Amino acid sequence: MASNSPSLLRRFFSAIWMVFTFLYRSIIILLVLAIGVGLWIGYSGEQPGITVEDNVALVWRPVGNVVEQSDRDPTEEYIDNLAGEAPTQTVLRDLIDSLDKAADDSRIRLAVLWLDSLGYAGPAQLKEMKAAIERFKASGKRVVAYAGGYTQRAYYLAAQADEVLMDPMGLILLEGYSVYNNYFPGLLDKLGVKMHIFQAGDYKTAVEPFARSDMSPEAREANLDWLSTLWDGYTQDVAAGRQLEQAAVAEYVDEFVPRLQAAQGNSAQVAAEANLVDELLSLEAVREKIAAVVGMDDDNYSFRQINFRRYLRSQRALGKRDGQVGVVTVQGTIAQGESAEGYAGADTVVDLLDDVAEDDGIEALVLRVNSPGGGIYASEQMRRAVIRVKQAGKPVVVSMSTLAASGGYWISTPADEIFAHDTTITGSIGVFGLFPTFENTLDKIGVTTDGVGTTALAGAFRSDRPLAEPLETAINLIIKHDYELFLGHVADGREMEIADVDAIAQGRVWSGLDALDNGLVDQLGGFREAVHSAATRAGLDPDTAKVRYLTPPRDINFGFLGRFILALQQAGQIDLSAVLSRVLPGDQQAFDKNPWVTAIERGDTRASYAHCLCVPAADAAPPHASPVRSARL
Repeated sequence: MASNSPSLLRRFFSAIWMVFTFLYRSIIILLVLAIGVGLWIGYSGEQPGITVEDNVALVWRPVGNVVEQSDRDPTEEYIDNLAGEAPTQTVLRDLIDSLDKAADDSRIRLAVLWLDSLGYAGPAQLKEMKAAIERFKASGKRVVAYAGGYTQRAYYLAAQADEVLMDPMGLILLEGYSVYNNYFPGLLDKLGVKMHIFQAGDYKTAVEPFARSDMSPEAREANLDWLSTLWDGYTQDVAAGRQLEQAAVAEYVDEFVPRLQAAQGNSAQVAAEANLVDELLSLEAVREKIAAVVGMDDDNYSFRQINFRRYLRSQRALGKRDGQVGVVTVQGTIAQGESAEGYAGADTVVDLLDDVAEDDGIEALVLRVNSPGGGIYASEQMRRAVIRVKQAGKPVVVSMSTLAASGGYWISTPADEIFAHDTTITGSIGVFGLFPTFENTLDKIGVTTDGVGTTALAGAFRSDRPLAEPLETAINLIIKHDYELFLGHVADGREMEIADVDAIAQGRVWSGLDALDNGLVDQLGGFREAVHSAATRAGLDPDTAKVRYLTPPRDINFGFLGRFILALQQAGQIDLSAVLSRVLPGDQQAFDKNPWVTAIERGDTRASYAHCLCVPAADAAPPHASPVRSARL
């Protein structure tokens, strides 16, 4: 008997372990299935109806960066939403549509601009939002702005409200616009890297950080010109919103430190004395103030409200209609392949443009451009697709957002009409190429390169060899040809002489206001005006024409489930490669390689670029008041 006891015990505990393992695996499988079903329902099924009650406030809260269209992975978005994470992007048209619809909705009493979480928004995008706020006010409804503290971008919107509220510990941080770059020749010399630069255009400053240790006089002149236009527009609009003299806004910046000294460091007092805010109130006091108008929601300890995202979901109608104006957005750096976060992929955009050309229900196209440019080859594929839309008998109107420069202007050239804001950054009609070689870097560590090839170009694209003279000549010829091609596209589209285009090209950046003067754009106006023009050109009633946004397919990626299971099975372990692939996208990882070689490996044998480093910097530091983290105001 004694000899059988250990065997019985072993079998007993083995059975228990098998049951435990079965339950453990079952739970994992059920959890994975539940997530998959939730994703499917969230993106494929009908969402429950949303009730908009009478006498509520619309909470208009931009969170994260304002974008023309969402380019995040839908799976990540949905999981972040389930986890209660704040969005990283807010779509511009969602913000505008919600205000426009609420203006005519008797259930919405007022709008509250909650601006603590606004990330980046370009000057032209701010102009679009400002116009929507003004239309809401024109309906006779009040607008109240609140934040713990205001960045420059957030305050531009707040200034358009009827009333600006801020926490007593808040700060309004205005600084103006600037362009500062890092310059790398000193580092490249120390590393022994030779950066071979090819460019067409005296003002094509995208290559300057690799060519010199400071900003060139030409770049200073051009940059200060369009930056001054942006700042003048900013101070003018803020002053008009607050009913101040324009000089008072600039003085707030110039005299901020002396005024702060006089107020003994009380930044909120400085803002109040400058009449930039109406009242300094805590969050609880703000809730009570607005509740006095719309009533208190006792369940949520705040005023009766609906978030603009929920409100918009309750309002948007489904279904296709004839007589539509189609909208295709080009957002981010122009590159080959499919679109991804921060990139406008030529394959994706061309497919959408071809859909417009072939869809009988779409009678006109608005091409919404918010791009600093990118690859010449990818830009040309998009331009040709725009021409196919025109050949299908459909008018094309370009609406320029914050940026429509270099490649962003290249794709705009065939348009029947181009709209831009006065603060739009456009032009930068020039071409460049970069080819770094590392032969001196390797020499520092005792590595040399030698070999043979069958032709003069064999091995010429290796970065560990000096740049071969035939290749240098070839690149210069390609860059010159691409620049002349660019000039020709502009001349054809704008009905100008090539010499006249060359005079305003040279890679120089222009504000939309100056671009109007020199003939690069036709009208100053926003997206709304562009849609009206496109509808009119197509013979549609601009007031009743339907707008259809064509967006890239956003399929759910279930590939994450395998990683999720692995993570559960290997609790406590971290897949470093997976983390790096999330933090450092593939195109950015490729920066440690020769950009020409990388482009060739991806099929872009031309590898010349129409790209602009022309994003104005502002809001360098956030206000010291922490943003409100709750989902409700």
